[in-house]
Parts: sequence; structure tokens; C-alpha cells
Amino acid sequence: MKPTTSQKSWVFRIFNVSNALKNKLFRARMIAYLDGLLAFKEPTNVIIDVHGVGYSVNISLQTYATLPGGGDRIKLFIHHLFREDSQSLYGFASADEKSLFLDLIGVSGVGPNTALGMLSAMQPADLRLAILGENVRAVQAIKGIGAKTAQRIILELRDKMKRAGVVPDGPTYRQQSAANPVREESLAALVALGFPKPTAEKSVDDALKADPNLTVEEVIRRALR
Repeated sequence: MKPTTSQKSWVFRIFNVSNALKNKLFRARMIAYLDGLLAFKEPTNVIIDVHGVGYSVNISLQTYATLPGGGDRIKLFIHHLFREDSQSLYGFASADEKSLFLDLIGVSGVGPNTALGMLSAMQPADLRLAILGENVRAVQAIKGIGAKTAQRIILELRDKMKRAGVVPDGPTYRQQSAANPVREESLAALVALGFPKPTAEKSVDDALKADPNLTVEEVIRRALR
């Protein structure tokens, strides 16, 4: 019979097992990814059926936007988070999004839910660009992120990303337009109209990529077609 969580905690206390050793013991059984049928989905959570077992997984809006219909097979990269009395699964459509999530929760004061919120508000490439460019305003614009937290994220991750070779790979349209007021106003208008932010971002970026001189009204009209 497998020991319960409370029994495990009791054993750890009795034998004075350190947190570092507990993490190593738990990590050996962590879930790296889930490959199964999409049984249920909503913007912040999915249930994946893997051989008859349903796994509840927290997701970002970016990952949600990539999901197929219910009953289809999906694969999500997983961060398996252990706490003293609970376990949580966080899923990502790409290894890149998971990598940035792990970087974010490594920053003091940034928990997993805050990190998911950041990844819901900005695509990984845009968020990395804001961090590398020390764009405090862009990071602070994310709901729930104050000025001090934005500065801390940039301070702790900027040099780490540079050392890891995470630098903009040439001037992409999205990088050039990150501070474009037409893009920002068009995006805000579409979100206010009820568009999911990832969908609105794609529509706005596609329109401005085709014609960078469009006005806000023209961008919105193209997005509504």
C-alpha cells in the first residue's frame, strides 16, 4: 500500500530529511509531459484523459488558443509542482513557453499563477523582448504586476537570458511593433469587443505586417472581416 502525503511528511520529519533531498526524491517521479485525449477545456484549465485517468492541468491563454476540439489527442509539456500538502500540474503547448514559465517562477515574488497570467497576457517572444530591452512599462502593463515586481523580473532574468543566448534573432515584425501605438490601440479595441487576446494579437499583427501604415480603424476593420 502506497503511503499517503501525510505519512510521507511524517517520515520526513522523523528522519529530518532536508527540503533539498525531498525535492530530489519527488523530482524522480515528476510528470514531464502528458499525451492523451482532451476531455475538457476552458481558458485556464484542461483535463487530459491518459489511459482512463483524467489529469487536471492549469494552462495559459496562449496554450488554450492552440487546443483542438474536445476528444482530440493533445500533448502538453508539464511542470509538476509539489507543495507540502498538494500537487499541481501546469501545461504548455511548447517547450519554449514552459522554459519561460520556469524562469519566471524562479524570480522572487512570482508564483505559478502570476507567471501563467504573464504568459496569458504576452507571447513568450514578446515577453522575452521586453525583459531583454528592459521595458518596465510593458511588463508592468500586465495585470497583477507592479512596478517593483516588473523591475525585479527584468533585473533577475535579463542577464540570465543573455548568458543563455536568448537574444532577438533578427528584427521580426513583432519586435519592431511592440511599442507601436496603432498596434496597442487596435489590440485594446479588439479585446474590448470580446476577442481573446491571442486571437486579437494575431489579427492585428497580420494586418500590420501586410501594411505597416494602416490606421487603428483600418486595422480593426480588417480584423473584423
